[in-house]
Amino acid sequence: MGNGKRSVAGGFGAFLGLIGMSAVAGLLVTVAVTPTLTVSSIAATKTIGLFENLPNYLNIGELAEGSNIYATAADGSLIKLATFYEQNREEVALENISQFVKDAAVAGEDPRFFSHGGVDMQGTARATIKLMLKQNGGGGSSLTQQYVKNVLVQNAVMSATTEEERAAAIDSATLEEPSRKLKEMRLAIGLEKKYSKNEILAGYLNIAFFGGTVYGIEAASKYYFGGVSAKDLTLEQAASLIAIVNYPEDFRLDQPDSETNGAANGYARNLDRRDYILDQMLRYKKITPEQHTAAVAAPVAPVITPPTSGCKTAGGSGYFCDYVYWAIRNGDALGATVEERVERLRRGGLDIYTTLDLGLQVASEAAVNENVPSVDPRFDVGSTAVTVQPATGRILAMAQNKTFSNDPEVLEANGPSWTSMNYNTDIDYGGSSGFQPGSTYKVFTLGEWVNAGHSLRESFDGRRQGFSQFTDSCIGGWSGAPFNPRNDDGRIANNAVDATKWSVNSSFMAMAHQLDLCKIKQLAERFGVHRANGDPLEMNPSDVLGSQEVAPLTMASAFGGIANNGVTCSPIAIDRIVDRNGAEIAPPKSECTQSVPANVAAAMAYAMQQTFAGGGTAVASNTGTGVPHIGKTGTTDGAKDTWMIGASTKAATAVWVGNVVGETNLRNLDFESGAAATARHRIWPRIMTVADNTWGGDAFAEPDSSAFRVIETDIPDVSGRSPAEARSILERASFTVVEGAPRNSDVAAGLVAGSNPSGSAPHGATIEIFVSLGPAAVAPPAPPAGTPDKPSKSD
Repeated sequence: MGNGKRSVAGGFGAFLGLIGMSAVAGLLVTVAVTPTLTVSSIAATKTIGLFENLPNYLNIGELAEGSNIYATAADGSLIKLATFYEQNREEVALENISQFVKDAAVAGEDPRFFSHGGVDMQGTARATIKLMLKQNGGGGSSLTQQYVKNVLVQNAVMSATTEEERAAAIDSATLEEPSRKLKEMRLAIGLEKKYSKNEILAGYLNIAFFGGTVYGIEAASKYYFGGVSAKDLTLEQAASLIAIVNYPEDFRLDQPDSETNGAANGYARNLDRRDYILDQMLRYKKITPEQHTAAVAAPVAPVITPPTSGCKTAGGSGYFCDYVYWAIRNGDALGATVEERVERLRRGGLDIYTTLDLGLQVASEAAVNENVPSVDPRFDVGSTAVTVQPATGRILAMAQNKTFSNDPEVLEANGPSWTSMNYNTDIDYGGSSGFQPGSTYKVFTLGEWVNAGHSLRESFDGRRQGFSQFTDSCIGGWSGAPFNPRNDDGRIANNAVDATKWSVNSSFMAMAHQLDLCKIKQLAERFGVHRANGDPLEMNPSDVLGSQEVAPLTMASAFGGIANNGVTCSPIAIDRIVDRNGAEIAPPKSECTQSVPANVAAAMAYAMQQTFAGGGTAVASNTGTGVPHIGKTGTTDGAKDTWMIGASTKAATAVWVGNVVGETNLRNLDFESGAAATARHRIWPRIMTVADNTWGGDAFAEPDSSAFRVIETDIPDVSGRSPAEARSILERASFTVVEGAPRNSDVAAGLVAGSNPSGSAPHGATIEIFVSLGPAAVAPPAPPAGTPDKPSKSD
């Protein structure tokens, strides 16, 4: 492009040297007065030949237009959450633009617009002569030529992918040299042969620059005059806006402190240009003298309505809105590269319809904000609530106890109650590095327990005991210092149902000790569980109790998979994407995976329903709606993080309250709403009550009989064995062994006298063994009758 322009410029310079300035004016006049003739019909001179060789076809590309993000309100209507744009523009049809605007543009910028063929003879000749004399020409271009110039600039901008490319393209398209003027003229003539005057006028008003990031008459009208649409502009407002087009950065109305064009002097420069336009409208009989008098008397009175790009306008839905942005950025729906996707979002004029349900969203925001403060002087407090639809992965609500902004100045001004970090999601989606899920993670050990063939009622020894070795096929086994976590209360559970209902740490360690840690990890991964910071998921014994950082959204999706008969659907935030022409663009899709067989999921759900029953850890989260729920609580060491996660068949919600950073124990704190450690139980049921009342919920599938089977196993006879040998034999038979009080027996002292029970017992039952003290001592025979007792030594 650059070489072509240099050759044209060079040719034009030679042309100037040959025939001089007057010939140039003559050429322009010839072109201007013969718009309907083909250029080739003009006498073949060197100058006309030069003009002929310039392109006469203008490719009018799509204008950069912002993309809108929508959510669904409770009544089914669509609510705009946010707009992403590079240029603040809304295209409108000519009939939706005030006649005052159309008349002001023609009278002020190109009075002969409807009579010339693309080039205004008088204006162009005058401007060209000034250009040749290196005077500040300004003006002279017809509306069609201005439209051509703006299209060339817009095309250059749309083809650039970096700020450097964009700046270079604009400089090239606006280069002040005669060759560009000739090119614009040639293109203007070609444009007039293809489009009607009204089409050109509409194009001009939609593409025109109004200062800052404001483009097009509709966006300018709303920005400068308090949201007023272009079709409703008054005469003086219309003239003020068209005045800006002449010199956008000098005549714009959003710099009240300007010394030359500010509030103090009544926006003097814009006022002068506005009144000139009003004079021109009167001169060409577009308005009456009375209208002119009233408009000139009116002050320039802007009501600036700042345009917003991004999620600032989404309010409490700001974090969800930001998740949508990251979903577009990380997916391939809008392009092959991150740059392409972001640019299409900012320029493509898309309508993006999200999964957010505003009814549930409002309830979630209220539940979080009324129970957890946005800031607390005692610690860095955080709280989230996120709800997904189990069967689809659609994110229905996403709330946080902070206000969203990604503007550094706003964040600095507002302090810790504002943040750009979305605690609900992964670091790659604008989130944090996650939080330890605590005992909510136990459900994956529960799942592998059933998946490996154990039953919910199978017995095991749930007492505290240090395990120093675990099976782990991923790494060849685990061994280390005995792992012996404490329990939260004195209850001991000896089967999976009670272990889940009461969340007994030692019981889950006993279950994990009979399982393969690698398979527990792999089961969690099939439910979509991954670390929020992107690191690989691990599985040490402590991870049975939830010590790896995971995002709340991940946990909500996993519980949704359990509620959905073991089918986990990855979270999605977008239902539809429609381009500016009404064509559908496939949004990022949810991937649904059969994480565990349906019968395993049913068994998991059965045990997890018991947490809401008497004595269960989730009793405080009962909704009272009658809709069945599964759930699991979680509290990390030192009550740093507290969780309540649960689901119906229609909605799965994860609530987290804890330390963003730091180690403060929530059990030692109160909020205004109540105890900090139980805030989760004040949030979760409020959200799920709305979900229950909106979508209901089905009964969970009943586990098949295998989930409750009690397998009787013959108990090996270990009498006469050493205690160590007896323990080994019984443990190989899948029994748990404890040693009872020694007793006398015919078995030699130090060997096992017997066990209790004997015969047979349920698989995994606890067998008590007794070490022999040897035969009991035989008492001496009684003395014959009448024989006196010997006195005792004490006597």
